[in-house]
Amino acid sequence: MPDPHAPFGDEIVSPIQPYQARKAYVCPGCTAPIDSGVGHLVVIPELAPDLRRHWHRGCWYKEQRRRHGVTPRSSAS
Repeated sequence: MPDPHAPFGDEIVSPIQPYQARKAYVCPGCTAPIDSGVGHLVVIPELAPDLRRHWHRGCWYKEQRRRHGVTPRSSAS
């Protein structure tokens, strides 16, 4: 059964190192800029590669938790 949170198929997630980040982008998770020289992730839907987006790492991980209902584990004391 297709994932309703991924209508364009699986996503390819590629890390961008700071030295590779040559342009500024806007993160769709927080709408804040990702400046050039800042490491981040590029998320590319397999069935719609033209819809690729650049995300802050933390914003992408938060989006994954939102999509899949994963809550952070509490640390045992």
